[in-house]
Amino acid sequence: MAVGARLSRAWVGALIAALLGLTSCLADQPTPVPPEAKTSDQQADLRRKIGQMLLVGFRGLQVGQSDPIAEQIRAGQIGGVILFDFDVQTHESERNIRSPEQVKALVDDLQGLTDDVLFVAIDQEGGRVNRLKEQYGFPSTVSQEELGHSGVEATRDQADQIGTTLRQLGINLNFAPVVDVNVNPASPAIGALGRSFSSDPQIVTEYARAAMASYHQKGVLTAIKHFPGHGSAQADSHLGFVDITTTWSDVELEPYRSLINDGMVDMVMTAHVFNRNLDPDWPATLSPAIITGLLREQLGFNGLVVSDDMQMGAIADHYSLETALRQALLAGVDMITLANNNPQAYEPDIAPHAIDIIVSLVEDGTISEARIDQSVARIQALKHRLADERRP
Repeated sequence: MAVGARLSRAWVGALIAALLGLTSCLADQPTPVPPEAKTSDQQADLRRKIGQMLLVGFRGLQVGQSDPIAEQIRAGQIGGVILFDFDVQTHESERNIRSPEQVKALVDDLQGLTDDVLFVAIDQEGGRVNRLKEQYGFPSTVSQEELGHSGVEATRDQADQIGTTLRQLGINLNFAPVVDVNVNPASPAIGALGRSFSSDPQIVTEYARAAMASYHQKGVLTAIKHFPGHGSAQADSHLGFVDITTTWSDVELEPYRSLINDGMVDMVMTAHVFNRNLDPDWPATLSPAIITGLLREQLGFNGLVVSDDMQMGAIADHYSLETALRQALLAGVDMITLANNNPQAYEPDIAPHAIDIIVSLVEDGTISEARIDQSVARIQALKHRLADERRP
């Protein structure tokens, strides 16, 4: 018993000495950052990065300091905005556009809310898709279909004119030109609206190349659309599900292939079309097989992929916002367009709502932060280019 007691006392003494030594060593180490503070900083950084991936529509001819769009830009929750002249829900004109002077003041105020470059986007194709209309004091335009009949020089001249106007206003991103091949002249979203240069993919490529060169000379970025091709569709993806399985062909990829090989493409905009031969489960915007497999791996596009409006009927009527955002990111989309201009609802807080969803997807491991970083790097590369072009 006495021996056991002595051993126990010796063991306890050794343990105390060891603990004292460990405490002494730890005292010499730097104090770690509390886990909760580190997590908070990391989450704030993650939210800012995700905010860069959102391009959002809003209401207003001017922006006040307390408007949601202003607060969100200041908070780093938005990487870009898109301007419209018509509000689909209220059926009112002049949503963001009344006159050249008003638009310039609006854009200047928006850019002044952030030290970063803000993408300010518009759909200024010409013809029917024309936000800067004559009635607001802007130059007249014609459709891409008419340009296709008028010649490449006329195409270059109109792009020069539009590019000059956009640069004067401070709008730095045109969602144009359309490179859909006019496979179906009655296609309600493309052919019927005169949005395609031609049924010949070589003409589409040549005319798009001329237009893009003119926009670049004016310091305006472009987004060719609608990948992988909307020109054969028999329905309009603004209104609902569009299946191009039996109408689409590889010829619709030719403009993308050529322009990507030329190194001219700033952005590619996705289409919300479904083609079971390319992906039996998801429409193009949500398809890894189409965005990563076809566009990136087969066609070799390493630039920025921007979605068409995620609130269009082809997406919003069939998928929750969480599902749509998850799948778009898994597919390889870099920038999510939330135009906030649809018949159902206007959501002034759509950006923080989307950020909350994507943060949850990162936290539960569905989307890696490295995947977010990849998209942000592409976005910042284009923003740095815009900043460099603006320097005297």
